[in-house]
Amino acid sequence: MTATILESLARIEQEHNVRILYAVESGSRAWGFASRDSDYDVRFIYIHPVEWYLSIREKRDVIECPISGDLDISGWDLRKALGLFRKSNPPLLEWLGSSMVYLDNDGLAGRMRELMRESFSPQNCLHHYLHMAKGNFKEYLKSDTVRVKKYFYVLRPVLACIWIEKHNSMPPTEFATLFHDAGLSQDLTDEINDLLRRKMAGDELDAGPQIEILNRFLKVWIDYYSEYGKTMERHDCSVEQLDQLFREMLLVSQGWFHNGTPK
Repeated sequence: MTATILESLARIEQEHNVRILYAVESGSRAWGFASRDSDYDVRFIYIHPVEWYLSIREKRDVIECPISGDLDISGWDLRKALGLFRKSNPPLLEWLGSSMVYLDNDGLAGRMRELMRESFSPQNCLHHYLHMAKGNFKEYLKSDTVRVKKYFYVLRPVLACIWIEKHNSMPPTEFATLFHDAGLSQDLTDEINDLLRRKMAGDELDAGPQIEILNRFLKVWIDYYSEYGKTMERHDCSVEQLDQLFREMLLVSQGWFHNGTPK
């Protein structure tokens, strides 16, 4: 599948006249609990030739490809990505933490990780994960029966909030690291391990009665972080640093373009 993904990325570069700087796996495969039926969710950051940015027109800053088979692939323009990075956008930061990297060109990802050490906003991230946990709990976990994979839609963001409070840093992309670091009781650990086993075996769409101990655990922490989040201070990355990185990437990448088209 890696060869197919790389071919798709090369085709995107040719068709859209862009340079892909960074491409990774996201979603359940990056989180470490993919089932045999899981899609490949490929996400990337790309850059245009300088001339593309020298316009008064608003231009589309995303590339979204039609889902083909089990391949879901899309990306963000570098300027959009850096704007979201300034706000500590968790999906973007998760890309930077993915262990499944398909392309890593011109040093962009490394530079962004360096900046993240001093610019990370725990408040922005916690509010993102808390909002996700609240919405998914309300939508998926209040029914009499719950699908296996829906628990992870709430469990993962709640564990991310616990990590942020504990470490004041971006939560790891891999679920196992979040899970083991949380120091949960043996009863909770056993229930979650059983859910992981069932999901990875392909039973993720199976539905069963609410798991009371998990629902109670998740509700307690959602209520706690709803109050805790109000005490946190906001912090955004310096615009000047990101402008400088954007300019550097423009200069570095232009050698890859020739007369406005990829080499």
